[in-house]
Amino acid sequence: MASAKPALLGEILVSLGHSHQQEINEALELQKIRPKRIGEILMDLGYSDEDQVLEALSQQFDIPFERSLNGQVDTALTTKAPINFIREYYMVPFRKDAQGFAVALNDPVNLLPLDDLRLLLGGAVFPVICRKDDIQRIIDSYFDQQGENAADMIDDIVMAEDPDSEVQSFNLSESDRDLLDLANEAPIIKLINLLISGAVKERASDIHIEPFEREVRVRYRIDGVLYEKFTVPKSQQAAVISRIKIMANQNIAEHRLPQDGRIKIRLSGKEIDIRVSVIPIAFGERIVMRILEKGTFLYGLEEIGMDRHDFTQVDKLITSSHGIILVTGPTGSGKSTTLYGALQRVNSLDKNIITVEDPIEYQMPSIGQIQVHEKIGLTFAAALRSILRQDPDVILVGEIRDLPTAEMAIQASLTGHLVFSTLHTNDSAGAITRLVNMGIEPFLVSSSTIAILAQRLVRQICKYCREEYVPEIESVIELGVPADQAQGKLAYRGRGCERCQNRGYHGRTGIFELLTMTPHIQDLTLRGTDSNVIKREAKKHGMRTLREDGASKVFQGVSTIEEVLRVTRDEMVDEVLD
Repeated sequence: MASAKPALLGEILVSLGHSHQQEINEALELQKIRPKRIGEILMDLGYSDEDQVLEALSQQFDIPFERSLNGQVDTALTTKAPINFIREYYMVPFRKDAQGFAVALNDPVNLLPLDDLRLLLGGAVFPVICRKDDIQRIIDSYFDQQGENAADMIDDIVMAEDPDSEVQSFNLSESDRDLLDLANEAPIIKLINLLISGAVKERASDIHIEPFEREVRVRYRIDGVLYEKFTVPKSQQAAVISRIKIMANQNIAEHRLPQDGRIKIRLSGKEIDIRVSVIPIAFGERIVMRILEKGTFLYGLEEIGMDRHDFTQVDKLITSSHGIILVTGPTGSGKSTTLYGALQRVNSLDKNIITVEDPIEYQMPSIGQIQVHEKIGLTFAAALRSILRQDPDVILVGEIRDLPTAEMAIQASLTGHLVFSTLHTNDSAGAITRLVNMGIEPFLVSSSTIAILAQRLVRQICKYCREEYVPEIESVIELGVPADQAQGKLAYRGRGCERCQNRGYHGRTGIFELLTMTPHIQDLTLRGTDSNVIKREAKKHGMRTLREDGASKVFQGVSTIEEVLRVTRDEMVDEVLD
């Protein structure tokens, strides 16, 4: 009789030599506060990769594991399953052989949907564990087979136009045709749907629609950088803008004033929230659509890119009974993600957590969230004043914008509450100066603030086309590496491949600068010391700057020299001015 296989995934990973028991124990402790499977947590922590986890799952459930599906996918077979089914269960038929239909899946815990596929395909089915990326590529190819993309749609529109007609001015094309009729034409509806679905597929955070004299440019912001995707004929400008306005419940007859709106859609089973901003410019109306996928924001602190030392310190700081922890950085630097990660970390049944936000970006379970409404007097300061009567343990203030908010946040921290908030400053030490300049007394800043975390987002090198190279010494020195250590340093870059759309980058991670309010820093704050002096002193006592943290990620192969220099340019300017 064969010996019984270990029942638990952690035991199997240890038996295969893919993990150590202490790593499993750490993941099990994290699992108590994060609702994730043990394999996902191990991958988040970097202790195991996907192949190792899938190999262990294969052994646990006695299901074969295919490391690659290249050349095995029968596209005619994949389209026999409804796309909603594929999206919901993340399983898709991809091959037929003597055994029956092979079904790719990434999560073998729920195999009940296989019965539906058996009925649908009219034959025996058997599961095959596959990488998530392989299944996603099958899904993407499914979409590609269903019809055109936005660029093809625009080509069709251009071919349908009268080639002898000249481009008319924006006002003339509007007055000649009824906007409601324009916006409801089937090709325009299809074009906007393709434009949005294409942006979601490419992980874009924003869609920019920009009218110029003879064309309308469409750009996607992907991983923080804008890429031009295509241009729309000028003759279709009014139709495109009006269609988006209708979707966002805006006034299509108003062209002189800015408008804001929101679109809520479902795309392949996922809920997509789109914020729409329209402003009038010289050649029409400019539209920016911010895309928010519900359920994709919940990153833990261990997933956002902090190194082990900073993570350990932050993890300890967020369990403090009182004080202010500030996260600083420009718009789009990931401050909200970090704060949400911290809230998840401290969220438990024995804590009362309340937030004040403008706007509430994402709903969080078991946490009271207040939306600021300045027009009716519900400001950050007013909301904070009321929150203090709600017996909170932890308070999140979306942003400290003015003196009343800063005063209320400090009062809350000094009366036994832990306060998280954000400030728009270039670095960590600059937050101290900003609070003092707002009118907060230095002794209040030093006694209430326990830590300041500055951060930026850098693009990650695509893991599928990453290559090693020897960079120029000048570039390495610019990162802050001493000249005597710069010679022979190895860095990494992405060649560009199909998986990253030949950009060389895929996804983003954070770089951080953690300033803790030690007695020495408190003393400097009390004396009204300049932020540059505070920063230099903090570095002497072990603080890593944004650029130094970025440099470590360069030599670990996470990001590139050019990317780190790009996002820390303001830090270099501050040093030059100093």
